[in-house]
Amino acid sequence: MRLTWAQPEDLLPHELVALIEQGADRGAVDGVRARWVAAGGDPAAPRTGAGPVPATPELRALARDLLAEAATLQPVSPDEPDDWDAIAALLPATTAPTTTALLTATPDVDRYRGAWTGRAVGCVLGKPVEKIPRDGIETILRATDRWPLTTWFTAVGLPGDVAQEWPWNRRSAPTSLAENIDGAPEDDDLNFPILALHLLATHGPGLTTDQVAQGWLDNLPGGRVFTAERAAYRNLLDGRPIPETATHLNPFREWIGALIRTDAYGWAHPGDPLAAARLAWTDARLSHTRNGLYGAMWAAALCSAAVALPSPSDRPDGGTAAVLDAADTVVPPRSRLAAAIALGRELAATGRPQAEALDVLHAELGHLHWVHTLNNAALVAYAIASSDGDVAAGACTAVVGGWDTDSAGATVGSVLGALAGGASAGLDPTWTDPLHGTIATSMPGGAVRSVEDLATAAHTLAERFTS
Repeated sequence: MRLTWAQPEDLLPHELVALIEQGADRGAVDGVRARWVAAGGDPAAPRTGAGPVPATPELRALARDLLAEAATLQPVSPDEPDDWDAIAALLPATTAPTTTALLTATPDVDRYRGAWTGRAVGCVLGKPVEKIPRDGIETILRATDRWPLTTWFTAVGLPGDVAQEWPWNRRSAPTSLAENIDGAPEDDDLNFPILALHLLATHGPGLTTDQVAQGWLDNLPGGRVFTAERAAYRNLLDGRPIPETATHLNPFREWIGALIRTDAYGWAHPGDPLAAARLAWTDARLSHTRNGLYGAMWAAALCSAAVALPSPSDRPDGGTAAVLDAADTVVPPRSRLAAAIALGRELAATGRPQAEALDVLHAELGHLHWVHTLNNAALVAYAIASSDGDVAAGACTAVVGGWDTDSAGATVGSVLGALAGGASAGLDPTWTDPLHGTIATSMPGGAVRSVEDLATAAHTLAERFTS
């Protein structure tokens, strides 16, 4: 057995990439890389959870030694702190607040119905093509006469050579194609918000990172978490304290895993993006640092604003600009995440064709791993800003962008669905009927949860926390 996202020979190349991305001394990083390559190590960071060839015992031992050395190279930046007080001191939401409460009362439960429906649709849409790059997604869609993307993916009519070149995600294709969707299948992008609702209901707004960690250990098998979450899980079992759980042997600390976990913190604090961001940071620090933290905070703030914005349908853009503006206030303004989000919004503002905008995003951020926070956040910002509030259009844009397709689709769907409201989230029945208003899960509360029950749970938390 070769465990993915965990072997030293696979972690080291990712760590060297992460160090350069975070601004570490390039000479020192290159020195570590040179010793690895000289010993026969592969310097290329695997696209998936493991490289093609397992390391010998001697090479694996060297990888462990080099990872320990690389850990001493992690840089510190005053523009990208990890501590909450240092982060808060930089935030527009605290230093120069421009957004007052977006709503004076708890939003109607319909907004939560829309959020859950949109999240489920966006997630399931992206599942079968997760790990397939942008050009492969377009090839599949053209081969099945579904380009541009406006509905579910299908294997019907897909030529064998295309299927061989661009194979579906093997775990997702049996439950996520037009011909086989029967309710929303289980997915980490849906499990984590369900778990967060459970944690908030159990522990209240004073939720601690220790309680999040215990929630993972109680409810998440180690094999069901990936990248940064798997590293943090291993570190918990190794007895390492928080926040060392986020930094020890964790080159994925700025990837998207924390961003997908935090919708519920926004739903529980409608119209209060800063409070939502504070809870998101509490959760995210278990496994992430720097822009991994800020991505989680940003997603929570988006959801806080999206459920609370009054009368979004009266706005020409469906309320998307107001929601994005509110979320911007919880992102450190000189962080790399702030720049990535700004890029996505600027591309939408130009009105250029989608293909051109995606070309720019890939030119600027395509060097990052497909599940990094920065490239996916830029894509999410572009998809929301260019959607005019149309849930299907936004989710489709997020998916054809070709990075973390189900995660980006889920976040965009959640935000736009909350703005649209209602059990249908303004979507055509061809999107909502196959889901039956249900989500499969292994989280607390039952193996199949209804959107109605989940929306009610989120709404109840909002009433409780804002009373």
